[in-house]
Amino acid sequence: MSAPRTTVRYLSAGRVIEVADFPPMTTLLDHIRLERRRTGTKEGCGEGDCGACTVAVGRPVDGRMVYQPVNACIALLGQIDGCELVTVEDLAAREGRLHPIQAAMVEKHGSQCGFCTPGIVMSLFVLYHGDGPVDRKAVTDQLAGNLCRCTGYRPIVDAALEACAGRGAGPIDAIAAAEAETLALIAAIDDARDLTVGTDQSFFAAPASIESLAALVAAHPDATLVAGATDVGLWITKQLRHLPKIIALGRVAGLDAIADHPDRLEIGATATFAAAEAAIGGIDPDLAEIWRRIGSKQVRASGTVGGNIANGSPIGDSPPALIALGAELELQCGTELRRLPLEAYFLEYGRQDRRPGEFVRRVIVPKLVPGQVFRAYKISKRFDQDISAVMGAFRLTLDAGRIVAARIAFGGMAGTPKRAAATEAALVGVDPADPATWMPALAAIRSDYAPLSDMRASAAYRSDVAAGLLEKALIESAGTATDLTRITGQREARLDRVA
Repeated sequence: MSAPRTTVRYLSAGRVIEVADFPPMTTLLDHIRLERRRTGTKEGCGEGDCGACTVAVGRPVDGRMVYQPVNACIALLGQIDGCELVTVEDLAAREGRLHPIQAAMVEKHGSQCGFCTPGIVMSLFVLYHGDGPVDRKAVTDQLAGNLCRCTGYRPIVDAALEACAGRGAGPIDAIAAAEAETLALIAAIDDARDLTVGTDQSFFAAPASIESLAALVAAHPDATLVAGATDVGLWITKQLRHLPKIIALGRVAGLDAIADHPDRLEIGATATFAAAEAAIGGIDPDLAEIWRRIGSKQVRASGTVGGNIANGSPIGDSPPALIALGAELELQCGTELRRLPLEAYFLEYGRQDRRPGEFVRRVIVPKLVPGQVFRAYKISKRFDQDISAVMGAFRLTLDAGRIVAARIAFGGMAGTPKRAAATEAALVGVDPADPATWMPALAAIRSDYAPLSDMRASAAYRSDVAAGLLEKALIESAGTATDLTRITGQREARLDRVA
């Protein structure tokens, strides 16, 4: 086995940048602004919410460059090894012409103050480089992670629509023109070697294989494992934690694999929410909608399904849905694999069933079978990019019009994502079309949880919402049209009318 590489290498403005001897916790934003002196990228919230720090990170996929928006304030420098970094300074053509997105922003009077505009432009740059037609909904989804307070978004949306309509069969800019050269340069720096910068006492490491990862975690069980850094980044920027040993998982070959089988979906621990979106949405449309409301485009491009589970947050959006589906978690320690029901992984607040030297390998999600109905609902103060006050998921198995089995899980109602055992038992035999049969279950759900009051919701509100979501799931399971119980479609219709 060859010795690990000791420098981070990435591509920027057509040249290879090599960085050595940096502190493990160095954020990408600090590197861009303080070391590279590219100050077009701004620091706003410092926690991945406002989007002022948005940059584009490009990776080769099937012979072409694919760009994703990234919140540089919570991403770590070492995570962009082997990638292309695009900042707002890179967009203008060599002749000094504005990028089509920039030109449209000027033409449509979409430009805001100097803080928000660069991040907005970078988010729209990624949209411009995407595939397929772009409509108003696609633009508003893309901008959900760019929170600007200067004025309205209408001229910004108009600018995006105009620029993307003018791209024809593909993007027309300096970045696209240099794609062949970019692919060649990235291939040249992609040596598939382990990466370690630092010493045994303080390092940033990015192993390239599962075997190397297992050995490194076993040797340093006190190290912090980082997948997308959408959570760990806040430990650094907001909690000011000292993390001397960081093991980044993004370069581990195969750990991001997604295998779609007829009866189950297997999602590798480092598969991002963006990468898993199509496959998880294929199980049920409610999963697609929940996925779309997990963070923002920036968060979903970096955040991983495995990381959302591994950190054990009681308000993570994916665990309740996956628990309701009957998902299992696979962990690895050395060469030993261990599998357990996902709900068993969460022991209590801040404590999970993960042993020293063990890491999450993948999550196995059963698909629905005939007779099963799935419903999932996220309740938050803001529709886009907000943390759940309550997240509820229901899998009901029906036979001859009655419920014969139920799996229900909630987030935000306890110190961990938690099943509603008493409610599940009370639902057996219930006729979803007969509200008179629901009463025991509606009473039971209030005994299943003793929620806390906090800044997002009171305990009483959470209890009322949990009962209301159960009632909603039963109404929909009886075959009632969801346009009577859902606001999402009505919201989109209003957006179209405004347009």
